[in-house]
Amino acid sequence: MKKVFVLDTNVILQTPYSLFYFDEHDIVIADIVLEELDRFKSESSELGAHAREAARILDELRGKGNLLTGVDLPGGGKLRIELNHVHIDLPEGWQNEKNDNRILRVCKGLIENGENAILVSKDIFLRIKAEVIGIPVQDFFAEQVPKYDEQYRGVADVYANDQDIAEFYKSGILSVEQLMIYDQNYQGKFFVPEVNEFLIIKSNVNIKNSALGRFNGKHVVPLQFDNEKPFGVNARSVYQKFIQESLMIEADKAPLVIIKGPAGTAKTFYSLAVGLHKILHEHSRYYRKILVCRPNIKMDEDIGFLPGTEEEKIAPFMRPIIDNLEVLIDLDMKRKYSQEYDNSFRIQELFDNGIITTEAIAFIRGRSIVNQWVLIDEAQNLTPGQVKGIITRAGNGTKIILAGDPAQIDHPFLDARTNGLSFASEKMKGSALCFQVSLTEKECERSPLAYESSKRM
Repeated sequence: MKKVFVLDTNVILQTPYSLFYFDEHDIVIADIVLEELDRFKSESSELGAHAREAARILDELRGKGNLLTGVDLPGGGKLRIELNHVHIDLPEGWQNEKNDNRILRVCKGLIENGENAILVSKDIFLRIKAEVIGIPVQDFFAEQVPKYDEQYRGVADVYANDQDIAEFYKSGILSVEQLMIYDQNYQGKFFVPEVNEFLIIKSNVNIKNSALGRFNGKHVVPLQFDNEKPFGVNARSVYQKFIQESLMIEADKAPLVIIKGPAGTAKTFYSLAVGLHKILHEHSRYYRKILVCRPNIKMDEDIGFLPGTEEEKIAPFMRPIIDNLEVLIDLDMKRKYSQEYDNSFRIQELFDNGIITTEAIAFIRGRSIVNQWVLIDEAQNLTPGQVKGIITRAGNGTKIILAGDPAQIDHPFLDARTNGLSFASEKMKGSALCFQVSLTEKECERSPLAYESSKRM
């Protein structure tokens, strides 16, 4: 049976091309949705860009027919603007003229006219209100990835026999046919890892016998950099060794690294440590500087009205970066000297000399970033469109690190399944150019209190 999908404003603002995602079914846009899109069109933010793109799409469709009676869509359905159903009443106490309620009145009116109407919205409260008055609802899934617990982690526990593990240590090669994994019923089965997936290889008879490796697309190989101490930092866990491996491999082989995990798991700390090590100690031919961005900064036109330079405007949001640098400079200097020193001076020197720069996410758009170590901190606050825009900015010799926690999202339109960090993780799974590591609370390095609170709270 043909369906009629009524799209909420937030669906179109998230993905303007959602208008073409419903195949042979019809799409209805309430007139209030047009008014809400119109309010966003002048913004320089991503929402403004999406509102303008939606306007262009609707204008093209308008040129093919009458939007009030319906315009044919490529999938076989029709799109129309709905102006009627102003007579529909909602429960007592609900304000009929409230924007969300006007959309509900359109949905209810369509249903009363015998149409199989379904409201599509990212707004949980609107979906709840719709169900209360008998309107079928659904979320918008086009850019939605699996639940966080089901997302790709970049690390797997596998099993092999003692002889194969011993041979792996000797030859440095292990075939995937020698690996086993156990499902919930503890029945062994062969395991085929993703390209660049890290493996914790355990003996199937001796719990003390194990090895670490990575699947390079052909066979399992050992870690190259697990004994390194970049900028004086020593890996304290298996997962940190995997992070170190991902970061230490140069940009021509590992231009994208995705690190997911809760607060205190050293995502930002390790990313800065290896970046400084590559530039200051190894003098890598790839990286000229470290570029740090944090997408939770408000990036619309308001930033232009704040006093000071760009760096001064975003400086308050970069304080966590400074905190990590203070620890790193302290580690590096203690390794070299025994006398007292002023590490705040050393940190300022890194910025003054252009070794580290900070930038607003919006200013990356349209650029080509060459030979830079790019750290996108708090990447869970990126939209799928933003993360695509950032990754596609990478030029030769640039390494991009996306670090964040999908469980801590500040963006009003995003959640653990629709944020850019999780989206990039799922879409880049299996790419030979992408390395991924997902951490848990067990890898928390801040303090015993931080670890304890992360478990209990």
